[in-house]
This record gives sequence, structure tokens and C-alpha cells, in this order.
Amino acid sequence: MGTTATTVIIADDHPLLRVALRLSVERIDSAARVVEVESLAGLKDALPRFPDTALVLLDLMMPDVEGLSALQYLRHEWPQLRVAVVSGMEERSWVRSVEALGAVAYIPKVTPMEQIQQILSRVIAGEGWWPPSESLTPAPPDSIGARLDRLSPQELRILLYIKDGRLNKQIADELSIRESTVKTHITALLRKLDLRSRTQAAVLAQRLLAGN
Repeated sequence: MGTTATTVIIADDHPLLRVALRLSVERIDSAARVVEVESLAGLKDALPRFPDTALVLLDLMMPDVEGLSALQYLRHEWPQLRVAVVSGMEERSWVRSVEALGAVAYIPKVTPMEQIQQILSRVIAGEGWWPPSESLTPAPPDSIGARLDRLSPQELRILLYIKDGRLNKQIADELSIRESTVKTHITALLRKLDLRSRTQAAVLAQRLLAGN
């Protein structure tokens, strides 16, 4: 009985980049099945047709996508799916937010194609990859990104759960921590963001997901 080919979905609205990514994947695994889509709608259609998908290479700036909403959708609807973001955004807070949402890699589009192939080889093999912090762009001092940079990865995750309206107990269950620990994190993140309420935190997280 033959082995099942690895399925990789490339979700990007730039045809030339899709071709380059397809060629890289096929050089790494000549037997791989590569599916190309150019929108979030196309990705939503493809995933049920290819339930064995091992990896999605996701552009966050497709026409029908706002900010991190596509990644958040994948985390909610396909929580076991491995997602590597391929993006033109190089702001440090953006990359950290992608990591908090459960992606396994973040590949800036300015990365030379030879290096992208090396990174994809590791990711397809089951590893993760993140750009060195010093290579990323600091957010402007008074921006949302600069405020979010103050948060730890766990605080970022909790902020995104607050945006979804999760209660402290639900957040604790999701993260396998104590409810009292969630409360401590929320107190800390509100202080770091200069906010007074969960409602204000939810609004800030929504702006992040919309890329504002």
C-alpha cells in the first residue's frame, strides 16, 4: 500500500509568489500535493476537500482578509492544522501576535527564496521557525503595536481570548492554568496597556485583528 502524499495549501493572492512557493515545496517533497487558493473564501472551500492538509502557507493580506482574522478563523475551525504565515509585515508586535494565535512559523516575504526553501524544509518536517527579533521592525512609540509589545506571549493569548468574550474560567481551561492565574495576567495586561476594563481590552484586540 502506497503512502499518502503530503498536502500543502498555499493561500496568497499574488500568483508569482504562489508559483515560487509551489516550486519550493515540490523541490523539498516531489510527491507533495500542492493546492493554491487566492482568498480566504478559497481556503475555506479547500480545507473540507483536503482534510489531510499538513500545512497551510497563509498570507494575511488577501483581499477578503482583515488583519489577523484569517489566522484566528483557522485556529477556531481547524485547531490542529499547522499554519505558517508568509507576510510582508515585519513589525515585531505583529509577529508576536501571530505566534500567540498558534502559527508554527512566520516568514517575511523579503526573505530570499533560497532561505525560504530552507525554512519550508524545516516546517514541512514538523519544526517551527521565527525570524530573529533584531531583524524585525519596532512599532512606532505611540502605536497599538508598541503597547502590545509590552505583553508577554501568555498575556497576548489571554487578550485575544478576552476579545472573543471568554470568561476567566474558560480561558483557564483553554490554557490549562488556574483561574486565579488568568486574573493575575489580566490585571497585568490592563496595567501594561494603560486600560481600565476588559471591554477596552477587547476593543484593542479587535483593532489588532483588523490590522488597524
